[in-house]
Amino acid sequence: MKSYKLRAVETAEYLKALINKSPEIGILAGTGLGNSLGSIDIDVSFNYKDIPHFPVSTVQAHLGKLLFGGLNGKPVIAMQGRFHLYEGYSPADVTFPVRVMQELGVKILILSNAAGGLNPDFKAGDIMIVKDHINLTGSNPLIGPNEDSWGIRFPDMNRAYDEKLALLAEDAGSKAGIRIQKGVYAGLTGPSLETPAEVRFLKTIGAEAVGFSTVQEVIAAVHGGMRALCLSMITNINDPDEPVPATIEEIISVAEKAAPRLETIINDVVGRI
Repeated sequence: MKSYKLRAVETAEYLKALINKSPEIGILAGTGLGNSLGSIDIDVSFNYKDIPHFPVSTVQAHLGKLLFGGLNGKPVIAMQGRFHLYEGYSPADVTFPVRVMQELGVKILILSNAAGGLNPDFKAGDIMIVKDHINLTGSNPLIGPNEDSWGIRFPDMNRAYDEKLALLAEDAGSKAGIRIQKGVYAGLTGPSLETPAEVRFLKTIGAEAVGFSTVQEVIAAVHGGMRALCLSMITNINDPDEPVPATIEEIISVAEKAAPRLETIINDVVGRI
């Protein structure tokens, strides 16, 4: 089997031959949030299944399309749908698109996800700017031999989420009258949702939102020298004392309704980078 590095290079070379301009910014849309990319002036799009070596989305509300085009005057690459450990993908598979973006020259990665709120001050429909994360997946995309051409063996994670990008997002939300929160995101493996005892534990260790994605991609992005911004769409509130069952259909519905607000923030941030 070809090495991870070689596969990423081959995928990037395949895409380079078919796009008009190399992207500067990568955007990765989470569950139910594919429509937050509606403002992109699309030059060309690809189904994941048609891209060499690319994984394929298997989860509801992940459209599985890779877009190239312009957004507020900036060339971008955007993913409508991501990959998760719970689908059976390895950390290398989950972060493969980030490595392809790195080979394409992307320096800024904007991620979004759907997350359960743990902070009692949050409300469903809020957008939380992730200021830090807790990796509880038991996995890390950097395990194994280090690819020195991509990054150093022990990348520092003190500022995994870029503070300047976070300030731009906060300002964008303020100008648009969008309710913005800031907090710590806990990344779990999933796909089962949290028990009340697990919610209490997560709150005790300082998590304010929880989900099944993002941490792997951000670790790879930091390793690759990218600046990262993550926006979590709070789709429901987890109260361990009065637990309410949550369904994927309800989570997707909240995310889809809130996608235009997310789009407003992303557009503003990209325009000011």
